[in-house]
Amino acid sequence: MAIAANAAQPAETIEVASTQVACDGGGGPLGHPRVFLNMGAKGHVGCPYCGRNYVLKAGAKATDH
Repeated sequence: MAIAANAAQPAETIEVASTQVACDGGGGPLGHPRVFLNMGAKGHVGCPYCGRNYVLKAGAKATDH
């Protein structure tokens, strides 16, 4: 069974030190509009445009401000 060349790739997971992150898709002009995401106390958040997952690094404190 062959896999299509344009098959969806798994979403990228990025570890961050802050509960507030900005995502622009990482593709420069080929990315998406910059969005600011707040993971709050959950410790993770997904980008609604590109599906990137942002996860709070081990030892970093989750804050709600």
